[in-house]
Amino acid sequence: MISNLILFGTLLVNAGAVLNFKLKRKQEDSFEDAVSDPTTGDKIREFLQNLRFFRIFIAFWNVCVMVMMLIIMTVKVIFIINLIVCPF
Repeated sequence: MISNLILFGTLLVNAGAVLNFKLKRKQEDSFEDAVSDPTTGDKIREFLQNLRFFRIFIAFWNVCVMVMMLIIMTVKVIFIINLIVCPF
């Protein structure tokens, strides 16, 4: 269960970090005050722009997850082989 959540979070952050879209806010011509509260879209846009700066850390995290997956998979395979060869 926890491994699924880690993998889901890793993939989600990766998807956000590699977006190459121009995430600019559309300027509206209105006579209202120029300063307004940021909308949810503005907050998401700002989060994705800030996430781009952490690409190197995201890449390091990906390598760590891959190594952990290889280690865990190897341990499982060795355990299964030992059960087949030398049953209790």
